[in-house]
Amino acid sequence: MDDLIVTGPMLLNVMDELEQNFAVHKYWEATDRQKLLASRPDTRFLATDGHVGCSARIMDQLPKLEMISCFGVGVDAIDLPAAKARGIRVTNTPDVLNDAVAELALGLMLALSRRIVDADTYIRRGNWLTGGYPLTQELTGKTVGILGLGRIGKEIARRAQAFKMQVVYHGRNEKEFEPYVYYENLEEMAKDVDWLVGVVPGGASTAGLVDGKIMKALGPNGALVNLGRGSLIDEAVMVEMLKSGELGGAALDVFEDEPKVPEELRVMSNVVLSPHLGSATVKTRWAMADLVVRNLLAHKNGVPLITPVV
Repeated sequence: MDDLIVTGPMLLNVMDELEQNFAVHKYWEATDRQKLLASRPDTRFLATDGHVGCSARIMDQLPKLEMISCFGVGVDAIDLPAAKARGIRVTNTPDVLNDAVAELALGLMLALSRRIVDADTYIRRGNWLTGGYPLTQELTGKTVGILGLGRIGKEIARRAQAFKMQVVYHGRNEKEFEPYVYYENLEEMAKDVDWLVGVVPGGASTAGLVDGKIMKALGPNGALVNLGRGSLIDEAVMVEMLKSGELGGAALDVFEDEPKVPEELRVMSNVVLSPHLGSATVKTRWAMADLVVRNLLAHKNGVPLITPVV
C-alpha cells in the first residue's frame, strides 16, 4: 500500500477513507518528524493544508514525492516553484467553500454595521433596562469594493447586491462580462467605497497590499473586512488608525500571526473578530476533505487530477 504523509488531522470519516487506500503516517503526531520523513523515502503522496503547507526542505527529504493535496484554496504555504521544479503535482480545494466564505463576509459586515456583537453584550449586561441602544449604520445603499473578484469575491458581490449595495472591484486584471465597475488603482477605489473587502490569497504579491495609504483613503467612515490572509493588511498600522479614528472599523476573520490577535483589537468596539471561520462549516469542511481524498485517488489511479494547481 502506498505511503501517505498527512501533516494535520482531518475529519474522522476522511481519515478512515485515507487509511483504506493508503498507509497513513500522521506527521503532526510524530515525536521526531525528521525521523519520520527519513524513514519513508519512497513516499509518493502528501496531504497538507494552507497553513502548514510543504517546504522545499520537506520535498528534498521525500525524493519520490509525486503529489501534494492541499486542504484549502490558499497554497502560499506550499513552495510551488520547488514543487514545479521537481515535477510534483499540487491540488487544492476551490469552489466547494465559496458559499461559506461569502456568507461569513456578509455576516461580518452586518455584525459591524448593526453592532450586533456589542448589542448582544449590551443586553447580557442588563444595560437595556436603563435605556435604549444607540442608532447604528446599515448596508443598504452603501458601496462595497471587493479586492479580488475571484470565485469567492463573485459570491460576495452577488450577496452584497441582494442587500442593495453597489459593488465595485479591484484586481490585477479587469474581468470580462462582470456587471461591476473596475478600478485599476486600489487607492482610488478605497476613496470611493464605504466597505473594502479583501479576499485575495497570501504570498509576496499581496503582503501589505492594504497599507496605511489605502486605509487612509478608506477613511473614518469606511470599514475594512479581511477574509483572505492576515498578511494582506499592515496590522500594526491598522490598529493605530482604528484607535485614532482615521479608520472607521474592521471585521476580521484572519490575522497576521494566528491564533495570536493583538490585545488592542480585542477591546475595540469598532471591530468584529472571527477565528478564521471562513470555510468552517460541517458541510463545507466535509466537501473540502472529500476533494483532498479524490485528488489523491485520481493521481494514484492514473486519471486526471480534479483541481490541479501545478
